[in-house]
Order: sequence, then structure tokens, then C-alpha cells
Amino acid sequence: MTVLLGDKNRFAAEVGEWDDALRRVDLWAAGKLLTCDDNLSFVSQFRRDVLDTAVWLRSGQGSPLPFEGLSPQATHRRLMHRAGSDDETEAEYELRSQFRFLSWGPTTDNVTAHVFCDADRLVLTLQFWREEHLIKHPEDAGEVFVAEIPRVEFVGILEDLVAVLDGGPDRECP
Repeated sequence: MTVLLGDKNRFAAEVGEWDDALRRVDLWAAGKLLTCDDNLSFVSQFRRDVLDTAVWLRSGQGSPLPFEGLSPQATHRRLMHRAGSDDETEAEYELRSQFRFLSWGPTTDNVTAHVFCDADRLVLTLQFWREEHLIKHPEDAGEVFVAEIPRVEFVGILEDLVAVLDGGPDRECP
């Protein structure tokens, strides 16, 4: 049985069948399938990471866009400008890390993502970076995708995802 949570144009998770300790989880944001490289999650690790994100957001954590006047796409690009390079300063790394998002293991490591929190609304920016993906999907090269979603809706999707993942391979999805 497959369970779809959320709206693929904002944020959605689709949970499918088990394969031993792994379970198919497809994630979408801004109408893009994010788990196109690896959609088999190691459930215990993935569940913990998703729950940690839900708790963090439910507690009101997160910061607004850091650069006044820049769009979410431009902000994402500015944060990534020297990411991982030898000339990236510690301050740049720490600022970028403050917004890093969807660090949920191999299932989401093909996407660089940031989250910006504005009161009751989240702005997600996402960019594919793997060369294999960009060769297969040249339309994604250099693109920064943006999704906006109410914080309470996003947290609800994450909490529902955790509940579905809690159902072991011998239990039906709710």
C-alpha cells in the first residue's frame, strides 16, 4: 500500500513498500521529484532525521532570508557561492549551515536545500547538483527551485511521515 502525504507542488512524501530494513520514500517539492537518485531509505535513520526536523520547526526555530532585497533563488545562490571551496570563510560556512535543510541521509543527498522561516511560512530552496542527474535532466542545470508552505502544514506532513514509517513491514500503513 502506498501513502501520499502533502501536495507535490509544495511538499509531499509518498511512502511505499518495504525491502528488509529499507522502505521506498519519494519526496517532492516545487513539483520536482527530489528522490530521483535514491528513494530507498534506511527507515530508522531517515525517521529520526525527519522527526528531528519536525521538532525543530515546531519549536519555532529557523531564520528569515538573511539578505535584504534578494529573492529566495538569489539568496540560495549567494549562500552557495563559495560553498566547500578553499576560500569559503568560517563565517560563510556557519551562515550557510544555519539554513541547510533536508539533510536526511542518502535519500536526499542529491539536492542542496535551504529553509527560510518567516513567521508561519517556510520558503524552501532546492538545487540538484549531481552531474549524472544534470546530464539526464539538463533543464535542471543551474536552476534553483522554490516552494512555499505554511509551517504548520509542513510540520504536519513530517509528523504524518514519521507515523507511517513507524508502521513496520508487517503492519499496514494508516
